[in-house]
Amino acid sequence: MNKRAIIQGLQEQRAELRKNLDGILETVHTEKRSALTEDEKTKFDTGEAEIRAIDERIAELDAQIVADDKAAEVAKRYAPAVPEQRRAALGTEVTEPEVYRSGMGGRSYFKDLWLARQKGDREAVERLRRNDKMVAEKRAISTTNGAGGEFVPPLWLEEEWVKYVRPGRITANLCVQGDVPPGTDSINIPKMLTGTAVAPMNGQNTGIQQTDLTTGSISSSVVTIAGGQTVSLQLIEQSPLNIDDLVLADLAADYAAKWDLQVLSGSGSSGQVTGMLTLAGTTAVTWTQATPALGGAGGLYAKVASAIQSIHTARFLPPTHIVMHPRRWAWAESQSDSNGRPLVVPESGGPFNVAANLDDQVSQGMVGRMLGLPVFVDAQIPVNLGAGTNQDVVIVARMSDIYAWEGSPRAETFEQTYAGNMSVLCRLYNYASFQAGRYTQAIATITGTGAVTPTF
Repeated sequence: MNKRAIIQGLQEQRAELRKNLDGILETVHTEKRSALTEDEKTKFDTGEAEIRAIDERIAELDAQIVADDKAAEVAKRYAPAVPEQRRAALGTEVTEPEVYRSGMGGRSYFKDLWLARQKGDREAVERLRRNDKMVAEKRAISTTNGAGGEFVPPLWLEEEWVKYVRPGRITANLCVQGDVPPGTDSINIPKMLTGTAVAPMNGQNTGIQQTDLTTGSISSSVVTIAGGQTVSLQLIEQSPLNIDDLVLADLAADYAAKWDLQVLSGSGSSGQVTGMLTLAGTTAVTWTQATPALGGAGGLYAKVASAIQSIHTARFLPPTHIVMHPRRWAWAESQSDSNGRPLVVPESGGPFNVAANLDDQVSQGMVGRMLGLPVFVDAQIPVNLGAGTNQDVVIVARMSDIYAWEGSPRAETFEQTYAGNMSVLCRLYNYASFQAGRYTQAIATITGTGAVTPTF
């Protein structure tokens, strides 16, 4: 709450107190008395004292506001020019251009990091702080997770982090997204292990069913995903290119890919989360076919239906997504019926009697629908499973049951130990946690001899 809001609140309190005192005087006048009773006198004196205290506090705050306004005006007059202020004189929110932007001609985020750390450049520090504030406001999350004077990468890199990925974080983005809380190395979620029970009563005035529920919790570790690049000092100081475009964007893209791998196949040990495919307790659907087919008895279409019913049966809620490798979807597109008609056809025009449909060729992301569920392709689905290390896997899951938490990505620069080579280490890292074990029955995987490397 700012000082002006505090003054407004005090003025409202003062008005209420004055109204009460006027009421006491009105009562005396109505009753035609010449003096207050002892109780009225006590209330009146107390109210007057409170009003005087409020007046003094208002005067003090008003003087502070006047002084603050004068100081701000002086600071504005002598401070270095900036493109726009975050707020106009009347407190109206205005749009401030991003501190760092992609492409030539913009400011280099890594260069400012280096200038702030090694040179103590005040203008660089101020730009980094303004960037941090803008990122925090637009992402609506805290940027305090971590220590050591890190800064948050610029907003355009935050956006590229999600949108332009190599090879992609498709499955990770389908999870329920959350923020890693500060000050913890694990996230614990309470879980009801067994529930209560009811039963028909065996006649009137007989005992009712009483079964105590049991509870526990599931835990997911907060892991660190990090990478760095040694860059020459000449590139930082002299290059017309922003090394942000060359280094930080690439580190961010690789983080996206590695985080998606963790969500899919993290081992649960050696600093990794437990991924969907390594989680115990999920439903396995075996696809056994010497000659793999999309349709017909024992084909992939039937196996997807089996996976869907397993989630209906055990989770009592429907799955939301199908995720497969691009090679498996391309194979599905190549499948045809006994008359040579394709089984996967464009959705436009309302086709019927098809196994699936598509409208666009997409390398990563949503490609169509099958059995009423959106189908996503993720190039990081493993293709080296099974005895012959040549099988992929199809995931059918209720993704709204699966949680992925991430912190704010951090970037740092270090000159120590690299000074002899005139080099600087640029480092990027983030904290993340993943939990798919809330309802293991919400995940079904399809693999087997039918999922071997497809032929076209």
